[in-house]
Amino acid sequence: MHSKLFIPPDTTVATLSNRPFHVYDEEFLDIIGPNPSLTLIAQTAKDPLFHEAVTWSRATNEIFFVQNAGARDAGTGLNKSAIVQKISLEQAEAVANLTNATGLVDVVTVNPTQLIPNPNGATNFRGKLIFTAEGQGEDIAPGLFVMDPREPYATKPLLNNFFGRQFNSLNDVNVHPVNKDVYFTDTIYGYVQDFRPAPGLQDQVYRFNPDTGAVSVVADGFVHPNGLTFSPDGKYAYIADTGIAYGFYGTNLTEPASIYRFDVLEDGTFENRKTFAFISAGNPDGIHCDTNGNVYAACKDGVQVFNPSGKLIGKIWLGTQSANFNFAGKGRMVIAAETELFYATLKADGGFVESEL
Repeated sequence: MHSKLFIPPDTTVATLSNRPFHVYDEEFLDIIGPNPSLTLIAQTAKDPLFHEAVTWSRATNEIFFVQNAGARDAGTGLNKSAIVQKISLEQAEAVANLTNATGLVDVVTVNPTQLIPNPNGATNFRGKLIFTAEGQGEDIAPGLFVMDPREPYATKPLLNNFFGRQFNSLNDVNVHPVNKDVYFTDTIYGYVQDFRPAPGLQDQVYRFNPDTGAVSVVADGFVHPNGLTFSPDGKYAYIADTGIAYGFYGTNLTEPASIYRFDVLEDGTFENRKTFAFISAGNPDGIHCDTNGNVYAACKDGVQVFNPSGKLIGKIWLGTQSANFNFAGKGRMVIAAETELFYATLKADGGFVESEL
């Protein structure tokens, strides 16, 4: 038994791919607008170069992302770290009228001044980028790293322990739009992909104040907490649980493939956990909101879109796994799909860059 893609009656994979913006509710029409587009802008044979940490640098008008850490086809994990990469949005915009523009957009490898060991998640942070690192082996600890998006990509560590205890494998990160604290998830994927030791902490969600150094746990009780985002007003936190996915050890479909919503209190803590959505196609990984509070989730069939009540209103259908994506302001989105990278245009506005408000 395994998770399959949902192919509605009277459709095929080909017809779904030919018209990739799938409307499940009229609300989705206002998100995609009258002329949405989806362009394949880069592709590799096997190496999953287009994995996670999709983040827009407003200063350089570029999208940064990272290679899959721990994937067998990448050869990353214990022997070598996954790499950071970027594309020019100006180049992507120039080919938005095409369906397939592979080879026309340059994918550039970024060389930080300090190793970010197996980067996975990223977000904007005070005009720079903050990455989560999964770590490498027993001695190179996971942590948070800050990188300038401009050459020479000056990089420094921000946090690499919880009161002397190594994290497991930091996964995703976001900055709260109001209190400006850094929230991040920690899970066991480095261990189940054979490049980190057995977990020394339970899978949890943390809060970090970069000015005082204070770090605390804000949520637990997950199987594998993963993607993390906030509503634009900061009142809600959304956390994806990829509990069904156990890395090299396969899947357990009785575990969560869910997005949970929490109220964020004025003191920055979480309460009132609620099941916001359950994903039928694989599991939710990276998640982001638009300015109207709609929630977008990277899933096994592409990007699924939910309204603020948790109703599935539409999909950007790829027919393949997306681990992450992100807006680049209004009307622009880049979607990472392991061996493929897509550029989408639509009406929705990703709006706020969390830490620059």
